[in-house]
Amino acid sequence: MKKLFLLAIALIGFTTISNAQSFKFGVKGGVNFSNINGDTNLDAKTGFHIGAVAQLGIADKFAIQPEILYSAQGADNVDIDYVNVPILFKYKFLKFLSFEAGPQFGVVVNDDFQFGEPESFDVSGAAGAGVEFGKFFAQARYNFGLTNVIDNVNSKNGTFQLSVGYYIL
Repeated sequence: MKKLFLLAIALIGFTTISNAQSFKFGVKGGVNFSNINGDTNLDAKTGFHIGAVAQLGIADKFAIQPEILYSAQGADNVDIDYVNVPILFKYKFLKFLSFEAGPQFGVVVNDDFQFGEPESFDVSGAAGAGVEFGKFFAQARYNFGLTNVIDNVNSKNGTFQLSVGYYIL
């Protein structure tokens, strides 16, 4: 039964990809400038992110861009590393420029909290812009937390990201 379910998922995914106007897959990485906003009084932190990106064209100027990223976030002296999955809706114009926005879901994979534990799941909104030149691309994005980092404390992630990447497919 499990194998049949996985086969059905694979066939649906292949059919969706083959019927789409375009499909791209690549890798990306870059720098994070993050902080924990709200009732905390912490300085910002510089970190990094790295991962995989796909782009599924759904119309001439529209695409869906799911990603999976390892992201070092938090604030000064507070490290919280996430595996983030943004699912962005992309509007392309001028053949190389695009705007993107959508939800981002994150799971804490590492932290050094010394005054409790962070929430294990994070939901954020993401908005940004990008440029593409052939197989190369660059993006600027701001991720704004919708859920608290620390339970019962007004403490939301805020992360500005600059990325560069390359489409393999």
